[in-house]
Amino acid sequence: MEALWLLLGFLLGLGVSYLFLLALFRSKLERWKLEVEETLRKEALERSRAVLKGRIGEQMAPLLPQFKYEPSDARFIGSPVDYVVFEGHSRGEPREVVFLEVKTGRSVLTPVERKIKEVVEGGRVRWETLELRPEG
Repeated sequence: MEALWLLLGFLLGLGVSYLFLLALFRSKLERWKLEVEETLRKEALERSRAVLKGRIGEQMAPLLPQFKYEPSDARFIGSPVDYVVFEGHSRGEPREVVFLEVKTGRSVLTPVERKIKEVVEGGRVRWETLELRPEG
């Protein structure tokens, strides 16, 4: 009979311990979730701000002192490069065509931008005229 009471007491202690630990770990889990959620929100907001700053920087680049071309010679295309600059165009004397990528912060060229840079630097650029005339 004593063994039965001992077993019953052990099981009751085990059950109470389980419920206590369950409540403790649930509260810790909820606190951890709130902390992680806050961190994730802050990081997402920072990334969003960085992207927005980059886009503003791209659009405003011709007005900044670092921009070494005449702003009226630059044409924003955005993708796959930011600008095509027709240097000298505004004076009626085009001398050079420049593909210009604007980078802000710690950003680097994307794989596609690197490939385009290689194509341009390799001289694999040409002129083509497409004439649209009525048939007949």
